[in-house]
Amino acid sequence: MNFDQRTVTCGQLRAADAGKTVVLNGWVHRDRNHGALHFINLRDRYGITQVVVDDDASEELQKTASELKMEYCIAVTGLVRLRPQNMINPDMETGEVEVKAEKIAILSRCATLPFMIDGDQVVNEDLRLKYRFLDLRSEGLQQRIKLRHEFIKAIRDYLCDEGFYEIETPTLIRSTPEGARDFLVPSRKYPGKFYALPQSPQLYKQLLMVSGFDKYFQIARCYRDEDSRGDRQLEFTQLDLEMSFVKRDDVLSLMERLFGYVFQRVMNYKLPAHFRRIDYYDAMNTYGCDKPDLRFGCEIKDIKDIIEKSTFDAYKEILANKGSVKAVVAPKTEGFDFTRKYLDSVGEAAKVYGAKFVPFIKVGADNALSGSAAKYFAGLEAELCSYLGAKEGDVIFMVAQESWKKCCASAGAVRSKIGKDLNLIKPGFEFCWIVDFPLFEYNEDEGHWEAAHHMFSMPQAKYIPTLEENPGEVRGDLYDMVVNGYECASGSIRIHDVDLQKRIFRICNFSDEEAEKKFGFLLNAFKFGPPPHGGIAPGIDRMVMIMSEQSSIREVIAFPKNSFAVSPMDDCPNDVDQKQLDELKIYFKTEESEKN
Repeated sequence: MNFDQRTVTCGQLRAADAGKTVVLNGWVHRDRNHGALHFINLRDRYGITQVVVDDDASEELQKTASELKMEYCIAVTGLVRLRPQNMINPDMETGEVEVKAEKIAILSRCATLPFMIDGDQVVNEDLRLKYRFLDLRSEGLQQRIKLRHEFIKAIRDYLCDEGFYEIETPTLIRSTPEGARDFLVPSRKYPGKFYALPQSPQLYKQLLMVSGFDKYFQIARCYRDEDSRGDRQLEFTQLDLEMSFVKRDDVLSLMERLFGYVFQRVMNYKLPAHFRRIDYYDAMNTYGCDKPDLRFGCEIKDIKDIIEKSTFDAYKEILANKGSVKAVVAPKTEGFDFTRKYLDSVGEAAKVYGAKFVPFIKVGADNALSGSAAKYFAGLEAELCSYLGAKEGDVIFMVAQESWKKCCASAGAVRSKIGKDLNLIKPGFEFCWIVDFPLFEYNEDEGHWEAAHHMFSMPQAKYIPTLEENPGEVRGDLYDMVVNGYECASGSIRIHDVDLQKRIFRICNFSDEEAEKKFGFLLNAFKFGPPPHGGIAPGIDRMVMIMSEQSSIREVIAFPKNSFAVSPMDDCPNDVDQKQLDELKIYFKTEESEKN
């Protein structure tokens, strides 16, 4: 097809270009017909330019202009001219000028739109995803995809300047247990055998350290067969990074420098030189989770000592069973009314984590208390309010559970709800490190210990001699980077000693034979002079979501799956031809076939 190719973009023209003849290519964003005058807002990814078909235009040009509809793709040749002073649009970068059309060619037409591009109406997400190629034309998504590109480019530039090599690792790999389910790829050549798509490049990047590539990174595509949610997809992208001859502080310092550089370059936002470090148990006790949002206060307090002095027998019984009792204060907030309906809704948030009831106490003048649990603190009013920092108009919520971890989570849910509902969350970005995680956690269902993160993380040195004696007490050289309440990166110093790695496997219920079968290639590599090494893997999708102030990573991915792990646009996943299944020797069990 012959057409006039653009000489400028739709976001390029300025007052200094007046008098030039230009060619624009783009889409009809808005079309306004005022009798003999025709105004067209022409859009491409660079911006919007106003095109005018004057009343003295040729009959052919007038006819073509009258045929135009929204999202038609057109080419315009015309003369750049200054707008009249009263017609200047300060909201448009090209708002001082317009293009007087001399020729318009329709390059392609657009069917009836399923929704307006950049319209004000709320569009069902599945409809947006079905027509994602249209949705991606919207200014918001265009800007977010641009931000994603700039974010990744800034990362690459910084790490390359730091001496890192970008190295690709395989995406058809051996299936190894990493926590989530693998996506399996059947082998046609070796019937009954499977590749897996990588949940992360974890083992390959460790092998690269053994190979002597002491500074590695890649922008890695990863796959986990798990339920989708706002900040999680089946397939995702992470910055995968590993270094040799480093300790924890080296990795954390690199990340602080990297994100300081990237945020300044991409967002013009200055981060602190060092991020706050919080011990895992302190984070759980103070914020109710290991990914705290530090943009607001409402810190959780343990009220065991006060409960023991009170007449709150139900909570005393929980304490007698080695349980925990926590309290969160909701501050008096102008314009917000603590109605009974709202107070009950706070309790519902905690019940998700097993809290049976969440009593509340309203604080009045001179520490006067009222509410469902006030009567249990007679004579303790001043002590309770002083300890919690509660003032007149505040509300105290309490949570008690026999499981310390669940009690923390319930109190954290209360804190989170208060922060959001009372609009306490400050704008901006709050980074922190959560450090000193437990290395193991006990799987009650299967009756054995398993790795809290993964089995390749180094225990802290003081625990190594007695690892097997009490795995629940062992802390790992683990660290998470948290931003605005989201875990955005997870990493650790790795094990590089073959005997220590075997001990970890045994604690995690892997026999020596099973460990050799699944991880023999790694254990073999560790016999050939592996260096001390460590790394981290920030999530690209989640970081861009936070940077663009979105609540779902689907808003920063070009072609995401929906919340049911389906792509409505191309109907993925889909059935395949029986011939393909036959080639792979795949047979599906059905309820009927199992009966037979």
